[in-house]
Amino acid sequence: MTDAVQSGERIAKYLARAGVASRREIERMIEGGRVKVDGKTLDTPAFKVTGQEVIIVDGITVETPEATRLWLYHKPAGLVTTHSDPEGRETVFDKLPKEIGRVISIGRLDLTSEGLLLLTNDGALARALELPSTGWTRRYRARAFGTIDNAAIAKLQAGITVEGIKYGPMEVEVERETGSNIWLTIGIKEGKNREVRRALDAVGLRVNRLIRIAYGPFQLGTIDRGEVKSVASRVLKDQCGHLMEAGHVFEELAAASSRPAKRPAKRTMGGAGQPGFAKPVQYLEDSKNRGPRNRPDDKRPGSRRPDAKRDGAKRADPRGGPAESAEAKRGEGRKFAGKPPAGKSPGGKPKAGFQLAGKNRGAAGKPVGSPGRPGADRKPRGRS
Repeated sequence: MTDAVQSGERIAKYLARAGVASRREIERMIEGGRVKVDGKTLDTPAFKVTGQEVIIVDGITVETPEATRLWLYHKPAGLVTTHSDPEGRETVFDKLPKEIGRVISIGRLDLTSEGLLLLTNDGALARALELPSTGWTRRYRARAFGTIDNAAIAKLQAGITVEGIKYGPMEVEVERETGSNIWLTIGIKEGKNREVRRALDAVGLRVNRLIRIAYGPFQLGTIDRGEVKSVASRVLKDQCGHLMEAGHVFEELAAASSRPAKRPAKRTMGGAGQPGFAKPVQYLEDSKNRGPRNRPDDKRPGSRRPDAKRDGAKRADPRGGPAESAEAKRGEGRKFAGKPPAGKSPGGKPKAGFQLAGKNRGAAGKPVGSPGRPGADRKPRGRS
């Protein structure tokens, strides 16, 4: 057996998804020698396929499983819920439109019963919905000959055993009485063979008409007798998605969501002005102090900038001069506010942050403002 086959899907599960039958029934088919894979008759259900093989069941080639679908069918009385009847009676599947392909029923309705019958092309889904553990209520309207009292209703509501078969608790509601008949609404969870008929017969009622009006969340509603109605893929996913096989794809939903979703604008994190970062400090020329001033929203004269530190950390002069201490030394800088420095600073070096005009370059003692600054060519104040 190749690696591809070893990593494939069990034949019973594959054929169930293809709508051939339930897994249990397919296993019986394999035991009966009715299933062939690539010309070889299988004798064990412990066989895996990848979908590339030619699989034949009862002489008919099985197509690749399609997306899971579900139909609501209003079954008329007089049809058998089986694919082949030994007695030659008409079946439900003989009356279905050919375009829906091969389907299987979810549960059964007996020959004389009518109403809602669920059909699907996925055997795994059919099996899941038939199990009592699913918890879905099958609801019927029953017309029966006879009368019923409160004691009989309580007996049905508590669960009843008939001929050794125990039926679970039922929901029972009396609708109305018409002559010698009575109409009841019955709700059951298990759906055993002829459960409603046998349970009512045990309390003295003879059912002469039985109509299934709901199967879990799906209702018969106004579907005409013999009509088939497809369930939308979105509804199927909402109601049965938790019961589907893991990884199953709904083609209609995938097509509807094929357009790329609009992505929100990507925020660039980091940098000034972003969450968690301080806004940039604006350094502007102050015509009075001739140096960096405080932020515009800081109106207090002489207040320190946030980045000024008492430990004398260096900061760059925005006018291109060398870095100077955040705290001016006593006797330097501050006392010359508004006045040009006379010659050199006490340290013997040219005053930081000042440049000499082009024609006066090299002439000591005649500093001017930054190039392009208003009043740069005028004489400094206080000098004659």
